[in-house]
Amino acid sequence: MRGGREVAAVTDASFRLRPGECLALVGESGCGKSVLASALLGLLPGNARTAGRALLGDLDLLAADERTLARTVRGRRIGLVPQSPAGHLTPVRTVRSQLRETVRELTGARGSALDEAVPAAAERAAFPADHLDRHPHQLSGGLAQRAATALALVGDAPLLLADEPTTGLDRALVDRTADELRRHVDAGHALLMITHDLVAAERIADRVAVMYAGRIVELADAAAFFGAPGPRHPYARGLLDALPERSFTPIPGMPPELGALPDGCAFAARCARATDACATVPVFADGLACHHEEEPGA
Repeated sequence: MRGGREVAAVTDASFRLRPGECLALVGESGCGKSVLASALLGLLPGNARTAGRALLGDLDLLAADERTLARTVRGRRIGLVPQSPAGHLTPVRTVRSQLRETVRELTGARGSALDEAVPAAAERAAFPADHLDRHPHQLSGGLAQRAATALALVGDAPLLLADEPTTGLDRALVDRTADELRRHVDAGHALLMITHDLVAAERIADRVAVMYAGRIVELADAAAFFGAPGPRHPYARGLLDALPERSFTPIPGMPPELGALPDGCAFAARCARATDACATVPVFADGLACHHEEEPGA
C-alpha cells in the first residue's frame, strides 16, 4: 500500500535458481528488484501482501511465519548482503563483535577457533583487519558494504541474496567481491545477485533476469546475453547499449511509476519498436515478454 492505494511492486515473477548457480537480477531503480528480495526473507512492510509460492526446498518462504524465518531461514538457509548495509549493522557494537557473534552462532566456533575465524571471515570480504574494532559510524560506505558481505558469507548459507553488493567499491574491490561471490557459488551455493553493475554481473552470472516496471521481461543465459546473440528484449538491449564500454547511448524517457502503470506494455512509450500490438501486456514465454523481439546480433 502507498498513499492509501495498492501498488503492484512485483508481478508474475517466476524463475528457478539451482545450487551452484548465480542469477543476476538487473534493471533500473524502482523496478521491484529489492522488493522481491525482501519478500523472500519476510522483510516487507506490515501492510504488504504477497501471493504465489517461493520454495526453498520444501519450505514456502511466502507462507512461513516470522518465528520460522527468524530461527531457521535468515542467516542459516539464506544469507543477505543488504542494499543499505549501514542500516543493518548494530551501531553500538564494533565490526569484530558483530562478526564474532555471527560466527559463533552459525558455526559453533569457540575459543581460539573463534578468534581465528573472525579475521578470516573479514578477509573473505576484503574487510581490513585493522578496522575490525571500529563502529559502523566510523566506516565509509564501501567499508560498511564489505562488513555486511563478511557477515552474510559466514554461515555458507545454501542461498545468498546480494542486493547491490558492489555499491561504494572501486573497480578493483568490485572485481574482488565478485570473485569471492563466484567462489561461493562454485562451492555449490545459489546466488541471487541484484545489481545495477552489469560489468560485475557479466563477470560472475550464469543467467540474467531483466526486470522492468515490476515484471521480469527477459531471462537468458549470461553468455548469450552479454555476448552473441545478445539480449532479445529492446529494454535489455538498451541497458547494455548505455554502458560506457559499449555505445554509451541512454534509454530515452523515464520508467513509469509502479502505482501508475500504463495499459499494455510498460516499456512501449520508450521503445522505438512499439506498435499497436503493444497496447496489450506481452505474455512471458520462452524467456521473453515482448511483442517485438530484437533481431539476433543487432
